[in-house]
Amino acid sequence: METMGDKTPVRCVLTRSVVLVGMMGCGKTAVGTALAERLGVPFRDTDEALVAAARMSIAEIFERDGEAFFRARETEVLQRLLTLEPGVLSTGGGAFLRPENRAAIAEAGVSVWLRADEPLLWSRVKHKTTRPLLQTDNPRRTLGELLAAREPAYGQATLVVDANPDYAIDDMVTEVVEVLRAAGILEEPE
Repeated sequence: METMGDKTPVRCVLTRSVVLVGMMGCGKTAVGTALAERLGVPFRDTDEALVAAARMSIAEIFERDGEAFFRARETEVLQRLLTLEPGVLSTGGGAFLRPENRAAIAEAGVSVWLRADEPLLWSRVKHKTTRPLLQTDNPRRTLGELLAAREPAYGQATLVVDANPDYAIDDMVTEVVEVLRAAGILEEPE
């Protein structure tokens, strides 16, 4: 049995892709990277794949083409990544808001909401200049408004793991592994 912070690889088989959803700053990329490493499966990130395909940053895509264009490309990238072998997939904060994305994730994987409260999210994103949606006169208020508007969609995730400000990344990974085990997403190898 793992203990908090134990980095020992898990001796289980991932039966479906694990798709991490939630707000910017909740830890999807950091936790996802460490989770994939612990499970011995590929890690994929929709934002990274989209940036690579577009050859420009997310902020540049938003500025040049707008959010609607970005969301449409994000859906295309997500659907493509879901066709690959099971792994851990990190999505952009807005990806899970679209019903077609939630349906695609439910069909090909399992959604895990990394739920974090506004003070924790703010502490992680307040110094970042790469968040186009926070380029407002009052970014903290904007973050709170986004969180309130998005929570109903995130609440439709199959599984939920609460972020704890006292946890290191490895502690969060352990929490996710335990939730996946309890849900039968990880199977013991024969």
